[in-house]
Amino acid sequence: MHTLLITATELQQLQAQGSPCAVLDCSFDLMKPELADGFFDSERIAGAWPAHLDKDLSTHAPGQAVNGGRHPLPQREIVAQWLGSLGIHNGMQIVVYDRNKSQYCGRLWWMLKWLGHDAVAILDGGLQAWKNAGGAVDSGPVATAPATPAQFNLNAPLRQLVLTDTVSTALGQDTQTVVDARAGARYRGEVEPLDPVAGHIPGALNRPFTENFTDDGRFKNPDLLKAEWDQVLAGRPASTVMHHCGSGVTAVPNLFAMELAGFGPTALYAGSWSEWCRTPGLPCAKG
Repeated sequence: MHTLLITATELQQLQAQGSPCAVLDCSFDLMKPELADGFFDSERIAGAWPAHLDKDLSTHAPGQAVNGGRHPLPQREIVAQWLGSLGIHNGMQIVVYDRNKSQYCGRLWWMLKWLGHDAVAILDGGLQAWKNAGGAVDSGPVATAPATPAQFNLNAPLRQLVLTDTVSTALGQDTQTVVDARAGARYRGEVEPLDPVAGHIPGALNRPFTENFTDDGRFKNPDLLKAEWDQVLAGRPASTVMHHCGSGVTAVPNLFAMELAGFGPTALYAGSWSEWCRTPGLPCAKG
């Protein structure tokens, strides 16, 4: 069972062995969401299903969202139903990837852990690594979903989701270490291309999620990640860390990198800055 990273070679071996496996393509562009379907249609791992950030991994339907912000999580039951509609069940190894240096696929990795499914891994290096390893690709519209949906059962969450009330209540206390995954300029409030208010949650540390990757989009060596995260935390207990970003998507590479480095699971504030800055009465900081 692969629970963190999987290499292209390891995925090829699983497929060759006929092991029950599902592959999902999470490629996206936050600034140009309309491109996502085109990404999938143009080129993808053969047999992969699309996992669209706006359509599948978020919801804006009244009464179906778990949290606020720009990309609210759907209720767990809704996600399980969607997975089942693709023929995905609990006995499968699930592999997620994108072509954006794992910027988006971590969202689905985390969601599956949140559903209680541990056998999910990120394809290290994404589509590019798959192609470099000679993996089969496909293009064109996706095939129709299975005639008989599978049953994807919910289990106890394996990762912690925290909501705005919890974050605000613990603000400034030693029991919570807020880590902001956005670029430095957005964290400092110098620019804000997506949300109505610029700045950050008071007391938050800044670790841009891009710093977890090598130039080719693979995650850095665990020992290097450990050293870098030790510097970020500066003695703060890893168990107190709560990750966020703009809308709960790119915070996951930070959370994932900490696990690769051996720190263990940490919490995710999925509403993130987009929910925090829209909530009346909550403090915002700059600089």
